[in-house]
Amino acid sequence: MNLDDEQRKKVAEWITQGLKLSEIQNRLGSELGLQLTYMDVRLLVDDLKLTPKDIDRPKLASSAIQAPTTTATAAPKAASKPGAVSISVDQIARPGAVVSGKVTFSDGNTADWYFDQAGRLGLLPQQTGYRPSAPDLQQFQAALDGELSKMGF
Repeated sequence: MNLDDEQRKKVAEWITQGLKLSEIQNRLGSELGLQLTYMDVRLLVDDLKLTPKDIDRPKLASSAIQAPTTTATAAPKAASKPGAVSISVDQIARPGAVVSGKVTFSDGNTADWYFDQAGRLGLLPQQTGYRPSAPDLQQFQAALDGELSKMGF
């Protein structure tokens, strides 16, 4: 995503104010009319050589992250505490994906997740029509961000 100088200054200002990536994502939409995915915002901030101040976020999320599974079909372990979201990363990515894994949401529902070659995040719930809650999605994104950062993605 190419931003003009004014938009770049705005994003840098939000980072210095300590806004989280999800808050920057919301402001880009509401104030600048740019609809970006969370991952797009993460890559944008990285391209601008900025460092978000929400450093504690991955540490909090890492308590809910499970060790990577040994096969592409193994299920993630249940969350260690009620209300937590847990993720796992497949050692062998599903066909057509760069990286994939499993997620268990706080209500016990599970889904497969993946990033395709275009960098788009896909979520395939086990239960047809299931939609995780907004807090669960934020926890999932934070946990995924932390885990993928550790892996060098």
